[in-house]
Amino acid sequence: MKISMNQATCLEKSSLAKDMELCEKYGFDMIEPRTMDGIPNYLKNHTIEDLAADLKRHKLEPLAFNTLCFFNNRSPEDYAKVLDELRQMCEWGKVIGCKTVITVPTVELKKVTMQEIHDSAVKCLKEMGAIAAEYGMRISVEFLGHPAASINTFAQAYEIIQDVDRDNVGLTIDCFHFYGMGSRLEDLAQADGKKIFIVHLNDTEDFPIGALLDEDRIWPGTGCIPLDDILQTLKKIGWAADAVSLELFRPEYYRMDPEDVYRIGKEKVDAVIKRNF
Repeated sequence: MKISMNQATCLEKSSLAKDMELCEKYGFDMIEPRTMDGIPNYLKNHTIEDLAADLKRHKLEPLAFNTLCFFNNRSPEDYAKVLDELRQMCEWGKVIGCKTVITVPTVELKKVTMQEIHDSAVKCLKEMGAIAAEYGMRISVEFLGHPAASINTFAQAYEIIQDVDRDNVGLTIDCFHFYGMGSRLEDLAQADGKKIFIVHLNDTEDFPIGALLDEDRIWPGTGCIPLDDILQTLKKIGWAADAVSLELFRPEYYRMDPEDVYRIGKEKVDAVIKRNF
């Protein structure tokens, strides 16, 4: 099992260049570069070809671009910008060897029905999937476990993916988001494991369902999320991916020395993976 680091885990005191160095030092195999800040900041003084060379030098693979934000139920003008961002990521992917774009649903929609959300998501993802396919890439939808998110449970997201019905459109399961709105292991157990493209590993404190915020994320294996049950269920349904990615947004961890975040993070992930794989 390969271990990836999501750049959000060490956001405030690091950079993409520093993250690549720390990934190599602490034994991470892959990295999820952030497209809203990590890559743009890097490109102020480098080229995308430089990034490809740096990844190779640090013996790293790019797991996925994170994140193409708020794709569904947008105005035509805003949706056109989403597609422009997608094409940019696909162009970057050709150069650095990244094959997956993670996208997240729109939040804070007002008076939009569940059917309207479903229909918009299916329509957009079919189009986004077709664009990604031109580059040999995949779209991975990450549902967000919060009441304000338009797609916020595994069951809802999986129904959308089934209706999209494209081989290159699947799901990201973030364990925090899976727990956050009470997604059910029973629903995951009925899914096709081949439709799960990315898994984010994390944990949380024992706050009520629907009240969790990203800042509540903690080291995997130190909270209340049934990580072993999620991973064992993924194995049973034929999840074929060979990597998990550590993604945390903990302000406490942002204040730590990045060296400590990487060292502790790797130890915590390894402990969870060792007992499941």
